[in-house]
Amino acid sequence: MKILVADRLSQAGLDIFSAAEGVTLDYQPELSEQALLCAVADADALVVRSGTHLTAEVFEKAKCLRVVGRAGIGAENVDLDAANRRGVVVMNTPFGSSITSAEHTIAMLMALARHIPQACAALRAGKWQKDSHLGVELSGKMFGVIGAGKIGRLVIERALGLKMQVLVCDPYLTTEAIQQLGGEQVELLDLLRRADFISLHVPLNQETRGFLNAELLAQTKPGCRIINCAQGGLIDEEALVAALKSGQIVGAALDVFAKEPPSADHPLLQFDQVIATPHLRAASADAQINIAVQIARQILDFLQRDLITNALNVPSVNASLLKKMRPSFELAERMGLFMAQYRSGHFKQVSLEYTGTMTTHPLELLTATFLKGLLRPVLGEQVNDVNASLLARENGIRVSETRVYSAAEFASSIQVRIDSDQESHSLSGALFGEKDYRLVRIDDYMVEAIPEGHLLVVHNEDRPGVIAQVSGILASAGVNISMFNLSRRRIEGTAVALIGVDTPVSPDVLHQIDEAEGVLFVRPIHLPLATDWDSL
Repeated sequence: MKILVADRLSQAGLDIFSAAEGVTLDYQPELSEQALLCAVADADALVVRSGTHLTAEVFEKAKCLRVVGRAGIGAENVDLDAANRRGVVVMNTPFGSSITSAEHTIAMLMALARHIPQACAALRAGKWQKDSHLGVELSGKMFGVIGAGKIGRLVIERALGLKMQVLVCDPYLTTEAIQQLGGEQVELLDLLRRADFISLHVPLNQETRGFLNAELLAQTKPGCRIINCAQGGLIDEEALVAALKSGQIVGAALDVFAKEPPSADHPLLQFDQVIATPHLRAASADAQINIAVQIARQILDFLQRDLITNALNVPSVNASLLKKMRPSFELAERMGLFMAQYRSGHFKQVSLEYTGTMTTHPLELLTATFLKGLLRPVLGEQVNDVNASLLARENGIRVSETRVYSAAEFASSIQVRIDSDQESHSLSGALFGEKDYRLVRIDDYMVEAIPEGHLLVVHNEDRPGVIAQVSGILASAGVNISMFNLSRRRIEGTAVALIGVDTPVSPDVLHQIDEAEGVLFVRPIHLPLATDWDSL
């Protein structure tokens, strides 16, 4: 397997790749756009930093690519939509530089409070100006933290050590959780109006892009100072320029910008009260080693052990959970493959219901696995666990999930209903042990069958002679029956026969069965044998 490293990476990470068995390392930092398109063509994995932009064209050229490792926290340089369409897992390293990022925030806080960069520059220019660089104490000041994730929490911890009073705005944390951190939970407007210093620690997405705009900046406490070492684009930069000019904001410390690098004449860089660093939040020797080692291990875990860690576009699964969920994955994908061959017409809606112990698993993964089985016979090998849900949406298929915690019939089961433009069908599967899973219901008919091999589903009238006809046709064609499961709901109604056969049934024999008296319709199903599963 080829691993392309397209940005500079600490030697510690490169050594891990070099020592791995079955891996070829291609280390080409600072590739041009055209060179990257050529180099990535046969790569199984790609490692980048913030300097390499992975566009839709890159993913289109990368025919073998399975995983991207972003060595760092953000992934703004990766086209996630393109990665999803190609079914490429995108990982980052959110914890390798957490301490370094938090320390840089505190460094910016202190430099902003005491005008350290400005005083240093003046002294180098031969000016001894103590009075013009009068700063403020941090002790006792209100420090507003917007976002209390991993880095935000480390910043809070350090601000408390400086004897600051910490206000926290994070809608995803409870009051108790914020109190345990040592902060006071407040709403955003309350934080803006009370804080002497404000530090941003939220991800950049559609909701947060430019959220600190002119309207919110006008709500800040007069004389407030703002720090952003999180993501460029969180602050409306034009609005911040206006707030600095008016004196509403008296200082800002910025490590990130909406467009990087910013131009030399960027308006924010013209203010003496603005200090800026070139995206240095993770720029420490310790963090670079941590990030490189972390991304190398994540990439190898994915390629060699199918483990997903710190993924941005698919749920992460650790080794113990993956092993525990393996039978559920197998059952879900086989049910998808079954329904793809059983139904007729174009898919319109898929409804999945998970019951019992199955509800303790990440349902997004199980649903994606089912959809992969359902869509592969229609869309081909391009469908995988990453892009299955996206491809379903793009093809107009509505997908819904339901959890039922108390199991009625089976301790752990999956029930699915598929509506097409022609008909509707349902299927249920259940786990019976660590490796034992079976189909237990087809269209409300109780069955019990291992979902593998060549199967025939026969819907027929429940009357004497029909089954004999079907068995006779198969016998005449030399097709051996390995399993026969018959189910009905009432006498002289309709029934379903699930028949296992040793060899595929020819179209001619299927036509004979379909035309037999009393047979309503027949559907052939082919599922991989259990020994073939690892090759799927």
